[in-house]
Amino acid sequence: MGASADQGFKIVVVGGFGVGKTTLVRSVSEIRPLNTEETMTQAGEAIDDTAQVRGKSATTVAFDFGRITLDARNVLYLFGAPGQERFWFLWDRLFTGTLGAVVLVDTRRIDDSWYAIDRLEHHGTPFIVACNDFGGPVRAGADVREALDLDPQVPLVDCDARSRESGKQVLITLVQHVKNRYADPSARAGLPRQEFV
Repeated sequence: MGASADQGFKIVVVGGFGVGKTTLVRSVSEIRPLNTEETMTQAGEAIDDTAQVRGKSATTVAFDFGRITLDARNVLYLFGAPGQERFWFLWDRLFTGTLGAVVLVDTRRIDDSWYAIDRLEHHGTPFIVACNDFGGPVRAGADVREALDLDPQVPLVDCDARSRESGKQVLITLVQHVKNRYADPSARAGLPRQEFV
């Protein structure tokens, strides 16, 4: 990071188990991301439901961390939260000081997204929803919005977490959403204090 950078913005990527949070952080980070992935073992089979994520051999046990330099003075810090229910206690800590969040969704397992949305709404954290492309049938945005009971102001986008360009567009959408929220005096109540340049 350059010596002139003096403003950091924190973004959290949350969602269910195996939706692509680590992949998204890896694809957009300009540095080699810090990750806390561990090999999944038979000991976790009774705890983690892997039926929908066949072939997954590692999982995040704390968080992922990446960074993007926005300009000479501003840096974006990305934190990918672990998806398993047994690690959800970490989420409230990760949300502290967060500018906004991306809820990454696998539309084949949309129920896995409810807890993330509930926690973000509880904290008053601005967020967007990004539907990760797993190559299956695409669900219409209106169906996803209805299934998640999303507020009409919450942006809903499609993405491919493996693609740097797609991940970049997700983050741009989030930053624009946050900027609009801070610009609207009636929407500022409950938002964390931030200076947004």
